[in-house]
Amino acid sequence: MTLAYIPSPSTGVVHLGPIPLRGYAFCIILGVFVAVWLGNKRWIARGGKPGTVADIAVWAVPFGLVGGRLYHVVTDYQLYFGEGRNWVDAFKIWEGGLGIWGAIALGAVGAWIGCRRRGIPLPAWADALAPGIALAQAIGRWGNWFNQELYGRATDVPWALKITDGPNRVAGTYHPTFLYESLWCVGVALLVIWADRRFKLGHGRAFALYVAAYCAGRGWIEYMRVDEAHHVLGLRLNVWTAIVVFVLAVTYFILSARLRPGRETVVEPDRDPRPTEPADGTKAGAKAGAKAEPETEAGAKAAPQPAQDKLKKS
Repeated sequence: MTLAYIPSPSTGVVHLGPIPLRGYAFCIILGVFVAVWLGNKRWIARGGKPGTVADIAVWAVPFGLVGGRLYHVVTDYQLYFGEGRNWVDAFKIWEGGLGIWGAIALGAVGAWIGCRRRGIPLPAWADALAPGIALAQAIGRWGNWFNQELYGRATDVPWALKITDGPNRVAGTYHPTFLYESLWCVGVALLVIWADRRFKLGHGRAFALYVAAYCAGRGWIEYMRVDEAHHVLGLRLNVWTAIVVFVLAVTYFILSARLRPGRETVVEPDRDPRPTEPADGTKAGAKAGAKAEPETEAGAKAAPQPAQDKLKKS
């Protein structure tokens, strides 16, 4: 008998009149705001301009949402295209289902577009945003709590998560893997902030550290989950993804440290294509012309008189 447990919400939706407020969507939105807020502070501390992180996030966030949903639908296609399933449900993002791997991959494409438009190096921007992304994931995982999804094996530990009967789930108490991952992501954010201050990480290494640390935790947490998933050689697909991405992140970290040690000195060059004008509004060209005119007159006065004029006077 379980004496203590974490209760699940009776519903994941709160209605304000005709407007539904979904817990999953609220957690995602709150996570984005926290990531942009912290990323902006870190970007300014590195010499960047206020608002740049938000400007680039306008590109990165939509791309990330699309990428996260695509990864989830492709890797769990049986949930939407299997027998008795409705493919329209693939578009119902508010019901849960965002793959972090796809979100980061396609979100990086959007960030690259935004950085390119501003003349900013993508690795520097990613370094500034890395701990904020980890915190956004920590907050976003609570959306799974609202939807009663992505829990682990049955258990009777005091912090077990109580799940009620519903579609594709059986009532009972289970490991709260959403909570494990949320706490792990908070730890990852603190690790990146500490390491960045201690070792002055640059050229994408803070972001690589975040990716590697997250994958290390995601591997064992994913192994505990009991929701339906594809398996390869006895391991869940996401476990293999975490292993591969971990190796790639560590490899990048090591090679980057050897090839480009230190940190960027300039992260956002001050480029203003507009011509500078005097405070009185006079154009520079006009003012220069005005100066040239008196010089011409003075030159004319100083010029020697022709010989004919001298004869007339004599």
